[in-house]
Amino acid sequence: MSQSGGSDVPHVPVMLADVLAVLTPRDGGIYVDGTFGAGGYTRAILGSADCAVLAIDRDPGAIVRGRELELEFAGRLTLIEGCFGDMEKLVRALGHDSVDGVVLDVGVSSMQIDQAERGFSFQHDGPLDMRMSASGPSAADVVNHFDESDLARIIAVYGEEKRARAVARAIVAARQNAELHREISHKARKASDAEVEANVRARSAKLRAAERTAAPVLPFDADALGLRAVPSFLEGGA
Repeated sequence: MSQSGGSDVPHVPVMLADVLAVLTPRDGGIYVDGTFGAGGYTRAILGSADCAVLAIDRDPGAIVRGRELELEFAGRLTLIEGCFGDMEKLVRALGHDSVDGVVLDVGVSSMQIDQAERGFSFQHDGPLDMRMSASGPSAADVVNHFDESDLARIIAVYGEEKRARAVARAIVAARQNAELHREISHKARKASDAEVEANVRARSAKLRAAERTAAPVLPFDADALGLRAVPSFLEGGA
């Protein structure tokens, strides 16, 4: 997660100092930022030592925004469009058999949440997208075309929603009239209101119910849970 206040406010990762203390960048080292985002960690690493960073992000917008940083640290920063779950393959493809450290700031960034058109926000209306990358099926594809049992499984497993079957049933009923194409929190609230109103009184509780419905669609749809074992290419096997 990160702190952000607007387009003119620099992206400052919350745990930046702690991460740098553990990573201890050194001259000549090679580091992987597996979730580049706005480049907060990458900039700090490059500014701490005469080292190199291989920065990975599946969001093409993040790669485009990072070009300026790439120019600023010419020859020391390499931007890679891809998923951090594939980092070992991506890094080895560039000829690196080992690296000195890996940074991962896992989750949806505040920048993505703030952009209603990305469909991640629980507060703003937007298209039912929720894709980390620009390719593959969207959240709309999932809620409109998956059968009730699959939706219930996704919501129960990824969202840990106890009434997943009821919510899935409400979603399927809602899409009978027309396909769902707008922001999922609205649909999730509608489903929650229809099936769970007796147990969800306060507005904050309603939002939590919506999150339990919407959140599982993200990892299932975008494979955001691509986190794997610590790559064997870390120098020293750490």
